[in-house]
Amino acid sequence: MNWLLICVFFLSRFMATNDLMTELQKDSIKLDDDSERKVVRMILKLLEDKNGEVQNLAVKCLGPLVSKVKEYQVETIVDTLCTNMLSDKEQLRDISSIGLKTVIGELPLTTINRLPVCVCLCRQGGLLVNFHPSILSCLLPQLTSPRLAVRKRTIMALGHLVMSCGNLVFIDLIEHLLTELGRNDNMSTTRTYIQCTAAISRQAGHRIGEYLEKIIPLVVKFCNVDDDELREYCIQAFESFVRRCPKEVYPHVSTVISLCLRYLTYDPNYNFDDEDEDDNAMDAEQNDEDYQGSDDEYSDDDDMSWKVRRAAAKCLDAVVSTRHEMLPEFYRSVSPALVCRFKEREENVKADVFHAYLSLLKQTRPAQSWLADPDAMEQGETPLTMLQSQVPMIVKALHKQLKEKSVKTRQCCFNMLTELVNVLPGALTTHIPVLIPGIIFSLNDKSSSSNLKIDALACLHVIMVTHPAHAFHAHVPALVPPVVACVGDPFYKITSEALLVTQQLVKVIRPLDNLSESSDSFDPSPYINDLFTCTIKRLKAADIDQEVKERAISCMGQIICNLGDRLPAELPGTLLIFLERLKNEITRLTTVKALTLIAGSPLKIDLRPVLPDAVPILASFLRKNQRALKLCTLAALDILLRNYSSAVTPVMVDAVLAELPPLISESDMHVSQMALSFLSTLAVTHPSSLSQLSGGNILQQLIALVRSPLLQGGALSAMLDFYQALVATETAGLGYMDLLRMLTGPVYSQSASLPHKQAYCSIAKCVAALTRACPDEGPAVVGQFIQDVKNSRSTDSIRLLALLSLGEVGHHVDLSSQPELKTVILDAFSSSSEEVKSAASYALGSIAVGNLPEYLPFVLQEISSSKRQYLLLHSLKEIISSASVSGLKPYVESVWTLLLKHCECQEEGTRNVVAECLGKLTLIDPETLLPRLKGYLLSGSSYARSSVVTAVKFTISDQPQPIDPLLKNCIGDFLKTLEDPDLNVRRVALVTFNSAAHNKPSLIRELLDSVLPQLYNETKVRKELIREVEMGPFKHTVDDGLDLRKAAFECMYTLLDSCLDRLDIFTFLNHVEDGLKDHYDIKMLTFLMLARLSSLCPSAVLQRLDRLVEPLRATCTTKVKANSVKQEFEKQDELKRSAMRAVVALLTIPEAEKSPLMSEFQSQISSNPELAAIFESIQRDSSSANMESMDTS
Repeated sequence: MNWLLICVFFLSRFMATNDLMTELQKDSIKLDDDSERKVVRMILKLLEDKNGEVQNLAVKCLGPLVSKVKEYQVETIVDTLCTNMLSDKEQLRDISSIGLKTVIGELPLTTINRLPVCVCLCRQGGLLVNFHPSILSCLLPQLTSPRLAVRKRTIMALGHLVMSCGNLVFIDLIEHLLTELGRNDNMSTTRTYIQCTAAISRQAGHRIGEYLEKIIPLVVKFCNVDDDELREYCIQAFESFVRRCPKEVYPHVSTVISLCLRYLTYDPNYNFDDEDEDDNAMDAEQNDEDYQGSDDEYSDDDDMSWKVRRAAAKCLDAVVSTRHEMLPEFYRSVSPALVCRFKEREENVKADVFHAYLSLLKQTRPAQSWLADPDAMEQGETPLTMLQSQVPMIVKALHKQLKEKSVKTRQCCFNMLTELVNVLPGALTTHIPVLIPGIIFSLNDKSSSSNLKIDALACLHVIMVTHPAHAFHAHVPALVPPVVACVGDPFYKITSEALLVTQQLVKVIRPLDNLSESSDSFDPSPYINDLFTCTIKRLKAADIDQEVKERAISCMGQIICNLGDRLPAELPGTLLIFLERLKNEITRLTTVKALTLIAGSPLKIDLRPVLPDAVPILASFLRKNQRALKLCTLAALDILLRNYSSAVTPVMVDAVLAELPPLISESDMHVSQMALSFLSTLAVTHPSSLSQLSGGNILQQLIALVRSPLLQGGALSAMLDFYQALVATETAGLGYMDLLRMLTGPVYSQSASLPHKQAYCSIAKCVAALTRACPDEGPAVVGQFIQDVKNSRSTDSIRLLALLSLGEVGHHVDLSSQPELKTVILDAFSSSSEEVKSAASYALGSIAVGNLPEYLPFVLQEISSSKRQYLLLHSLKEIISSASVSGLKPYVESVWTLLLKHCECQEEGTRNVVAECLGKLTLIDPETLLPRLKGYLLSGSSYARSSVVTAVKFTISDQPQPIDPLLKNCIGDFLKTLEDPDLNVRRVALVTFNSAAHNKPSLIRELLDSVLPQLYNETKVRKELIREVEMGPFKHTVDDGLDLRKAAFECMYTLLDSCLDRLDIFTFLNHVEDGLKDHYDIKMLTFLMLARLSSLCPSAVLQRLDRLVEPLRATCTTKVKANSVKQEFEKQDELKRSAMRAVVALLTIPEAEKSPLMSEFQSQISSNPELAAIFESIQRDSSSANMESMDTS
């Protein structure tokens, strides 16, 4: 009877609570104050119910209840739950913590902000600073709880706490952990304390760094204790230290590596047969099968050593990923150890070993540009050369794994091989016979997953792209069947990847670069039908994935390009399919690229049947609003004109010409360049078609483009080629004089001067191009230009154009037959217009290039005797820059002597021109002249020293040069001028250093240890260089060291891109921090650096975040005086925007928002309408920029 009463009582409570929950979930329910109070009290009472089912229902009721009751009732609920969590009853503590989690999950953030509860710190830790000491005192005893689940939750809570707690609370926590670890009373609690230390490091690595000197020896000690679980936690702690405290852990990295290498092989219950390892595994397939079988024979459920090995592999991964500067050491010690562990028997551990090696390869790849530099290679072993020597060992280890049963293992192998050939293209040439069977095994294996086949195909594709074709010829019979089968696979991703491989396979079986040789060495005939059949099936299919359609088109384009002469019967039908695909909006771009490929084939594929339909379609693409389509179409039309001119009819040409005018515009120079290239080809293949240009839109667009200040580089070259081709056609109305009048007419009509000097330069270059094409017209035109310069009634615009034209013509044509020329140009040096003077200077230098024996001695004599040395030196600079080395060599000594006489000139502009001449002259005979240049570093004149150091800047370019090895040996001597007593010499030394770091980092990489302290020294503000200047009633402060500091910070910014791995980021950040408080120009540079560092070194920046926030806040909150000039307001606005960009960049660092100072600054930004508007605008800009970059890629 009692039992029945209890059941009825339980059912009534359960049903009543269930009904209440149903009612609370309805939107229609409304409670008055009294009802609210009763319901809340009753549900809280049910949490203490003896029956677990009733308790669970009560917790479920709390969720909908908190959104139905008033705020003070919510506070009552939270207070009660918090009190229950401190109860002695374990069940009540557990159910109350779940209830509190439910309540917080349902509440809006605005309500949570007002709840003084310790558990909220998981989400709103920064708002509970006053409660942190109490929370800590509650949590610490729980680390020794007998329940492991409680300890785990405590560790999580402490992890959240350290993100936002004050320094005193953090110190108390660390001291407690150190004390307990030192005491080591109980192995179980020691494991917990190690886990807790690792969790703190993961969540707040920037704070724990300073305690690592005390923590790491303890962790190392516990690593040697015979307890696998403890070892695992110790190594995990090392991993978090390595990732989160890069600077502080550096002295201990070698210890960490040695421990990880020791435990990477820690497998006490298993003995690998060493003799098997020494067998020639490459040739013995039976060995592979034995090896596979051995994995299945061993089983020990109690063996936990695999967790230690996995932790060691992950820790090595962390070390390799974060210590780029130790790459050579990694290849000596870590690489061989990881390769040996590819045989690991536990699959999860093996995957982590592979991942660690992948990280090593990825770290090697970014450095490839400077490591592959010939100068860098001379220094002995580099990571790339060490990796190259280890390739045989890697291949031997991978060979076994490629035949493993495990799909995951084989995927890891393919990823490894892919990354390896990306780092070292061609490295597997001798090992391809060993690897191909493994790849084919995965392609044929029916148990292989889709992802494995995709990875195998991707790996095969990369290997084929990066290795010579002949290396695969022996394996083509084995490769073709599985690849063809994959092309027919029902899964579109496999088909897509297989078509890429097929395309590359076509290039392998018949390379076009050496047709005669390849036809002798390898016969592609047996494979053509299979490759064509599988591809045409995919090409014809309409109901397939877009990616497969595109790759089928590309693949068939390659087949016809390389094998079209062997497919006479199939070719017409295939070309008709291409024509259909050309009409389809989705496939047209890929088809245009495929047709371009076929049209350029040396096999001269017959495209005539499709040209009448294809060319009009291509012409219509030129008006589409798709830039990539326009560019590809222009390239296709150009090559069709070159190779199939007889089949392209005037009607087809007219259709294309009608679409060209809108494309020739300064709004897109690349499209304009392609259009001009097409017109040049047209002038050669269909000269009669150009007659319609006369007076047409195309010519008007061309003339407008010539006058554009943006015309330069490739587009300008294409314009010059077109004018030469056009005048050669001798078309009526488009002869030499006609075109000359069109080009120069606006200047001579004096209707309006051209807006930009670049327009005069472009017109002059076009005039010179026409004159070179029609040499008979040259003398008369040159004579006219000379008269224009002499004529006193000529405007400055006419003189400017005439002088520039004379210079351009004289550069290619000998004008020594014009007796007046020298006098006329020298007279122009006296013009009142600076632009005319500059043009005269350029003209003299350029004309001299056309006849050095006649003009160079004249220029040198004038420099010696004339007072107009600055302009004449510019002429000499033009001669040295443009003349041939062989032509200049006889004059080097006389030019050198003359330049040295002027390198001590007091005018900085003159010295700069002299320095450029000296630098460029040194390139002609570096063995003789570079030591002489170095000798002048000892000159007593600071002007001479600054000229010499500046000259070195002009010997450095981003292309390899003969001077590079010589320069590398002595650039250190030039950079010693960073210690020069003269400010200007130090400044130009920094400029030279910056040029080297930007254009050729290999020159200065080895000198950074000695140069960086001097560089950092120049970033400091020196009070002795600041002076006050009286300007009438006002005093103006002048900082003579500003230019020097600016040059130093510019060098620092450059080093971030070129030599990041050689920098101590924390020392670097010290100077960035100082720059944030410096002058306007310096601040702007350091804001840029901060944004760059946020993406390059986020963990280091996070450690210094609190120190960086304050100067940013000061910049954003500074107010300009009300009576300041407009420029001051503009400068301050720009500073604010730049500072805000840096803030946005800093906030992209994970966990930056958890910094109390950053969080406070964010709140300050939000509460200030002006700053909030700037912040939101920059965030929008950065997100749209990211989207654009994704689109481009």
